[in-house]
Amino acid sequence: MDRIFNYITAENICWAILALFALAWVIQLAYYLFVFSRLSFHNPVKFDAAEPPVSVIICARNELKNLKANLISILEQDYKVFQVIVVNDCSWDESEKYMEELTEKYPHLKIVSIKEQERYQHGKKFALTIGIKSAQYEHLLLTDADCYPASNQWIRLMMSKYSHDTKIVIGYGAYIRQNSFINRWVRFDTAFNALQYLSYALGKNTYMGVGRNLSYLRSLFFANKGFASHQHIMSGDDDLFVNETASASNTAVQLHPDSFTYSQPKTSFADWFRQKKRHVSASVLYRFRHKLSLGIFIFSTILFYPALVVLLISKFKIVWVASAFGLRLIIQMAIFGSCLKKLKETDLIPLIPVYDIFIAFIYPLIALSNLFVKNKTWK
Repeated sequence: MDRIFNYITAENICWAILALFALAWVIQLAYYLFVFSRLSFHNPVKFDAAEPPVSVIICARNELKNLKANLISILEQDYKVFQVIVVNDCSWDESEKYMEELTEKYPHLKIVSIKEQERYQHGKKFALTIGIKSAQYEHLLLTDADCYPASNQWIRLMMSKYSHDTKIVIGYGAYIRQNSFINRWVRFDTAFNALQYLSYALGKNTYMGVGRNLSYLRSLFFANKGFASHQHIMSGDDDLFVNETASASNTAVQLHPDSFTYSQPKTSFADWFRQKKRHVSASVLYRFRHKLSLGIFIFSTILFYPALVVLLISKFKIVWVASAFGLRLIIQMAIFGSCLKKLKETDLIPLIPVYDIFIAFIYPLIALSNLFVKNKTWK
């Protein structure tokens, strides 16, 4: 025992921390150079695709304000044959009345109303299932009531990614830019997640999509028995479904800026934190290989910064540490910065080093919070 304690010196502890720092550094560089670079260097393939009839599905509960702001931009898409289904999920505002007025001008708008039942409480998955069952067409395109498309070419661009084998098309759901700290943080976190799931999808290893801008085939939904395997949790109507059904050959990614959707972000950290907790809670049901791969990357980020701080404070091998940090920062800024340009989030590029540190400290808090407090919200 005494011999063991003899080895526990300040220098040996610093060497151990340096080893952990080096491990995190290698993992980080490997992900940026060999995974996230797929998004950075992605050149979209153009298809001369047909324009299949499309059912656009929107679930809405008391969304009158958002429906007034966004629904017409969807109804007036430049596309030959499509319907827009709004599932009016137990709303008690004037949503249904407003949409009924719209049907006079837009006959391709279909309203499906769900009435409140005291004995049966349901979430968004039930409403979405009702909408899909009501859909007239095989190709489905999903978004939310608080979203609007970047252009009137949204449907056409999303459908252009369908080929003979394609069953899922993943798009980017962005948030509206505002001049505030919380807005930049929410958009950075959204882009950081997109950096991961879009890069994985481009590498034929799709693990999720976002319901604000997602398309798949109606037949795929029924072949998978809908959301049956994760009906017991409130979240996961988008990412868990994609995680179950995506394969190396059946998924495509649409990254044209005119195909993006935009929505209002959360305006307080507490609201964002609750939303993030809900999203993270679904990830425990991902396929093991996805949980392992994503976990390694996030863990390396969390490990990197505390080790860096300790080494800098102790001034241990500071030239090595500073050089390693500088090289990682250059590679991160180049690759992540290029991705942010593709996602039209260029104002966030200078903030990469700052918000990357936030991720290392906030994500563990979210994981810990999910152990003790569960989310039970509709959306």
